Amino acid sequence: MHLEKAFDMVPRNVTKWAMHKLGVEEWLALAVMSMYTGAKTVVRTVYGNSKCFEVKVVMHKGSALSPLLIVIVTEALSREFRVAL
Repeated sequence: MHLEKAFDMVPRNVTKWAMHKLGVEEWLALAVMSMYTGAKTVVRTVYGNSKCFEVKVVMHKGSALSPLLIVIVTEALSREFRVAL
């Protein structure tokens, strides 16, 4: 599986679904999701910084939780596909 862009592509609702699918307790799922609520960033270019905008994915490169969250999402999707077969 090619995961280079995986951290950029997982929407918040998919991450939350995956945590619930794998039985992560509600308080913990809410704590994880709250860490990324309202996250904003800018794009830095040679011409200066862009205007600030909201980040709409949960997984941020460099976050200590990102590798765990991608494993959770991958496992939940894998289980869902196995049930469908």
